[in-house]
This record gives sequence, C-alpha cells and structure tokens, in this order.
Amino acid sequence: MRETVRRHLGKVVAGTAIALAGTAAMVAVTLPGTAGADESGGASGGGRAAQESGQGQGQADGAARPAVVQQAPAEGRKGVGGDPLTDDELQRAGRIAASGQSLGSAKNVDGGRGPQRLTVDLADPEADEADDANAPRRADVTFYDYKSDALITKTVNLDTGKVEQTGTQHGVQPPLSRAENVEAARLLIADPLGAGLKADYKDATGRELTSPDQLLFNGAVYRAVPGARPAVLDKCGEHRCVRLFPKVKNGPWIDARSLIIDLSARKVAKLDRG
Repeated sequence: MRETVRRHLGKVVAGTAIALAGTAAMVAVTLPGTAGADESGGASGGGRAAQESGQGQGQADGAARPAVVQQAPAEGRKGVGGDPLTDDELQRAGRIAASGQSLGSAKNVDGGRGPQRLTVDLADPEADEADDANAPRRADVTFYDYKSDALITKTVNLDTGKVEQTGTQHGVQPPLSRAENVEAARLLIADPLGAGLKADYKDATGRELTSPDQLLFNGAVYRAVPGARPAVLDKCGEHRCVRLFPKVKNGPWIDARSLIIDLSARKVAKLDRG
C-alpha cells in the first residue's frame, strides 16, 4: 500500500490525484486564487509573459501608466467615530480587559494562568450615542476560560480606560484563535491517533512530523450531534472542540476530518463514520 502511495505522490502534489496513507488521506485542493500560481504566489511563465506584453501595449498606446505604490498614512494612537481600532487601541483594550482580578483563576488553552484571548473588536455605540460625534470609543474583548468552559466578554471604554461591562456565557463557541489551532495540532501530533497524519506527512516530505510549525492549517469548532460516536465527544459544544484541516507546506492537504481534538479535556477522538 505504501509503495502505491509513493508512485502517485507526484500527482497528488500537482493537484490531480488522491494519496491514501495510515488513517488519514492526503487531498489535493485548489485554493481560491491559487490556480496557475506557485506556493509563493508567483504567476506561471505564460501568464507572466502575457501580462507583461499587455502592459507594454497599453503604455505604447498611452492607455495605461504603471501603478504607483504610495506609503500608507501614519496611523494615530486613537481612532475617530467608527474607525477601526488602531494598533495602540487594540493593545490597550486587551491589556485593560486582562488586568481584572476576576480573570486570575482562569486558564488558557495550554493550561497556563489567565484566559485565552480571542478577539478585540470595536463595540457598537450606546443607543443614545449613535449620533454623537464625541461619544467614547469602546472595545469588546473576548476570552475563553478553559477552567470553566466559559466565553467572557469585557467592554472597555477607551476614553476612561475602564471596563464598563463583563458578560459570561456557557455553550457559546466562537471561531478559534491561531493559538488554539496550534495547540490542537500539537495534541494531535502527540496522540496515537495522529499516526496517520504523521505517516501522510512523511510520505509527502520524507521527514518526520514533530511540530505544528511544519504544517499550515485551518480549524473549525466541532459540536456534538445526536447519535454521534464515540460518546467521549458528547460534551463538544460545552467543551471547546476542534476539527483541523492541515496542509503540508508547499504540498497537499491532509484529510484529518475524522479526528476531533477536545481542547478542554485535552483528548483526541476519532469519529465513527459507520
């Protein structure tokens, strides 16, 4: 079986076949915007030549001029009105929200002290402030506490530097942060159920897979569905569970959809597709 995989590997990387190995399957996927381009985003030779030819013709006819790249304007420390949060505001909001004593007992995705920060977004203005150009800017900062499996949202007033509101919800699972996807990959690689993923990676690269840094991946929140097996995944939704979509760098995607990582319990399980 392994020799068959090796014979077809070149076709898989080229995007025209599927190679099977271990418990996972390497799946070639054409991503949006990648057709006719290499991994670095460069166009193929024919496309580049045609593009350069077209540019030359346009210049000769006086119909087009070369584009000019201008330096982006300097970003201020504070935005105005509905402007996106500046880098300074993002940092301040995150720091203020995390400094409260109420988060001292929380745990992040790898078990460390403090909750896992997820997002920092511009908050909607209060109803009576909608038309007020001088209304304070606020930021909603979300965290996930792996100790209590709770989503925590803190609203920070960026003018006063104070937390105005704190909300806690259970059973709410927002999109995963990069840190959570990385930890899910680390748990999967270390688990016996990750053997197929590692076998597929070695077939594609000739190297051992030992770290999430060797992969590119996306992750999606997984929720338990009635009748799904195994029962160990019944808490997914209450727990924070992940389905990973890993990709070999400069190579194929690896189908790991049957493997679910429960970040709250720090366990890996395989869905029974039968």
